[in-house]
Amino acid sequence: MVVDGSELAGLREGARGMVSAVVDGDTLLLDTGLVVRLVGIQAPHLALGRPGMFDWPMGHDARAALAAISLGKPVRLRHGGAETDRHGRTLAHVVLDDGSGLWAQREMIRRGMARVYSFPDNRAVLPPLFAAEARARAERVGIWADPDYRVRRAERRADFVGRAGRYELVEGRVADAERTAVGLTLGFGRRTGEEFAAVIEMRAVRLFADEGRDASRLAGCLVRLRGWVEGEDAPWMRLTHPEQIEVLASQ
Repeated sequence: MVVDGSELAGLREGARGMVSAVVDGDTLLLDTGLVVRLVGIQAPHLALGRPGMFDWPMGHDARAALAAISLGKPVRLRHGGAETDRHGRTLAHVVLDDGSGLWAQREMIRRGMARVYSFPDNRAVLPPLFAAEARARAERVGIWADPDYRVRRAERRADFVGRAGRYELVEGRVADAERTAVGLTLGFGRRTGEEFAAVIEMRAVRLFADEGRDASRLAGCLVRLRGWVEGEDAPWMRLTHPEQIEVLASQ
């Protein structure tokens, strides 16, 4: 899929180079020595020999897809937020510099080989990625045909068994939104202590306000959340910026 120049307009120009290796479905190496983490997406993890890690379903398929898209090809990097992560990797949007203008992130999502994944300091050009993900999900392409990547239901406790430490999409209707010292807690069912909940951190509440939105008005709304599931007995998700919450239907 060729990039519409307006979609990446405003991003800062970064380095150029040839893709010399593909580590996994969202990380590649350039011949210049740069390790590039494709910002804005999350592909299925590969353990790569790291202690305590395991291969997620279709991790090798995702790496093969990114290799088919980019390996041995010239690319240019674009930055819309923080340019490096805590591991020293370069964070960037990757565009093929071979005349095609292919945007690697959107192509990976279009093929169903990654999900949208953002950070408070990297929120640029997400709408076209969300649109591509919605199409891939509706068409059950790639990971969306694998039950391991199904959208979880907030009201189904069984959907979260064994999912702690996993990146998930979760849908449900917000039963209540309670302000606390750390932010805003969204509840999705009866208060049993075991139901799924989401905590919108205070800085995220402020980001909502900066956009003219009141996060406390999410009560009664049908939403889709995306983030890492924490907790085994009482699963919950930490939300750090508004893009982690899609409102599917209002009250």
